[in-house]
Amino acid sequence: MPLTILQAEHMKGIPWLVHGFSARLGGFSSAYGQALNLGFTKDDSRVAVERNRSVFLRTLGAFDQGQPWPLITLRQIHSDVIHRVTSAADGHLVGDGLITSTPGLLLAVQTADCLPIVLIDPKCRAVGVFHAGWRGTLQRIVDKGVGTMRLRFGSHPHELKAAIGPGIHQCCYEVGLEVKEKFDSQFDYAAELFREVNESDPVHEKYPLLFLSARPPGHSELPAKLFLNLVEANRRQMVAAGIRDANIEASPLCTSCRVDVLFSYRAEKGNTGRMMGVVGIRG
Repeated sequence: MPLTILQAEHMKGIPWLVHGFSARLGGFSSAYGQALNLGFTKDDSRVAVERNRSVFLRTLGAFDQGQPWPLITLRQIHSDVIHRVTSAADGHLVGDGLITSTPGLLLAVQTADCLPIVLIDPKCRAVGVFHAGWRGTLQRIVDKGVGTMRLRFGSHPHELKAAIGPGIHQCCYEVGLEVKEKFDSQFDYAAELFREVNESDPVHEKYPLLFLSARPPGHSELPAKLFLNLVEANRRQMVAAGIRDANIEASPLCTSCRVDVLFSYRAEKGNTGRMMGVVGIRG
């Protein structure tokens, strides 16, 4: 089966740019069905993952004179740590963001529900990729990415283009009250990022006396479920950092809804592969 690589429409026409978001279709892994697992997970063989990475880079066109570009990855820790990469020797990095203006390097983050976010500066020929789960979003990883590109490359935020790859969407991203409280403490628009759902319980409704409480009003209430809009949280950060809304493109695909084409840690209860969001510069 041929590989599926998703790309942002507003980045496709830039001749010096290599970018994409992998899906699960194709590849040589058998641990998760016939799949393109790009992460060294405990259930998959290293040989299969290396073959997957090779065919992924070849399909992207990240090759020079028959040799694949160095693939620069991170040990991701749900942080706001960003590294500037200047050569293939920049290895064993720990953090959640990578930026470069050096051609011939492919920067990558791995995801299976968290958002992969690509930033490019068409004028300065600089790029970045970021891993944004709720913890990284809370720490403003993409906001700091914009600032770091401005500091290191002289990028002007209004000239940047952004692509948010597939990740878990608000329809499926249930979180606890403690997450909402953390966002409330950091963002004045936090209330707009959460959706509350009050679900009925048939047993509760049929046998209300079983749920009597000593505290008024006399019956315990079912707690509301909270769903976080991670895409909107990161879009708001980028707009606040100076990126024009028209320059931000987000994938409509939810990883949890579409396990037929994407990996989802939540939907597959941890037994899943990893996708990659990648970006690089042609020489």
